Amino acid sequence: LTAILSADVVGYSGMMEADEAGTLERLKANRARIFDPHVNIQGGRVFKLIGDGALAEFPSVIAAVTCALAIQEATEKAQGDEAKPIRYRIGINLGEVIVQGDDIYGEGVNVAARIQALAPVGGVAIARIVRDQVEGKGPFAFDDMGEHTVKNIERPVHVFSVRTAAHGDTAERKADAPGKLSICVLPFANMSG
Repeated sequence: LTAILSADVVGYSGMMEADEAGTLERLKANRARIFDPHVNIQGGRVFKLIGDGALAEFPSVIAAVTCALAIQEATEKAQGDEAKPIRYRIGINLGEVIVQGDDIYGEGVNVAARIQALAPVGGVAIARIVRDQVEGKGPFAFDDMGEHTVKNIERPVHVFSVRTAAHGDTAERKADAPGKLSICVLPFANMSG
């Protein structure tokens, strides 16, 4: 059982088509200065690089979420006025995995990759089990993205986006948040005798 972080660069193919050498150089610089150091700081390990994507494992879900938010914040600050900035979508799942050598396989990894595809540009999406584990244990604010049916996973995955909470943000959101289910009954016109 481990926390898996899946990250992917948004619009990478188009960026490579426009400027292959420059895009690759910016991605390498981001990984060396931001991505890998933040993973290491939180006790994680990058176990697979997939072109513009990366998979990392963490011994703690709090470490994984903290790392993801730090990566997104540092990447955004490092962009400056670049015309085609590097931006990630990051997904995090907590699940069972199979370890073979230095690589990790299994449903835990697959779900993390599917959640990552649902994340907003420059944002972090997490599975419900991750939200349940980190809620109240850090300065995190969550937005419910609902249940999603994802490729090759039988049951729907309940997904939340997570961000660093501003002072009083979580309490305000809970007070303002409408209930999950609501019913509206409109008056019926009696069309019969």
